Amino acid sequence: MSLFQQELADQLPVPVASSSLMQVSMVNRMLGGGKRTGVITVKKESLSDDHLRAVGVPLDTPIMGTDHGVEFTRAVLGDEERLNTRLATEDLVKTALMLKEKHPDVGAIVLECTNMAPYAAAIRQVTGLPVYSIYSFIQWFQAGLLPRPFDRQVMDPGTFPTGDVLS
Repeated sequence: MSLFQQELADQLPVPVASSSLMQVSMVNRMLGGGKRTGVITVKKESLSDDHLRAVGVPLDTPIMGTDHGVEFTRAVLGDEERLNTRLATEDLVKTALMLKEKHPDVGAIVLECTNMAPYAAAIRQVTGLPVYSIYSFIQWFQAGLLPRPFDRQVMDPGTFPTGDVLS
């Protein structure tokens, strides 16, 4: 969907969040010490430079596919009705460890595939790295569209919601 981000944003009257990859540039800016974001996807070869450019992902971003595994890629690309979650977790965790080993400068991971969100906690636990998914992205996105109301006692009662903030 990243290829269509700008077109969708230009055509719709509301903000559009098309791809988990949109988090990469933001996460890169949060990392210090020469660290950068790595990406896990189903099939690396399917994630083109055009996909990355469309949402501002640096072209030298470390990317690793899960296609070496035994379950996740098979089930997702095969559009299977069932998937062995234990084996799929192993596939994602192994991929994350391989990414971290091959690119020691990776300081956070973005999961490109929407089906990877349930494995973020396991990846975080094993790698020790922050892990961002479409789920974390949409939570952030939604928080801007519909901010959480806080208890009015926290706010200055004279300025919320009808008081003059500037007086």
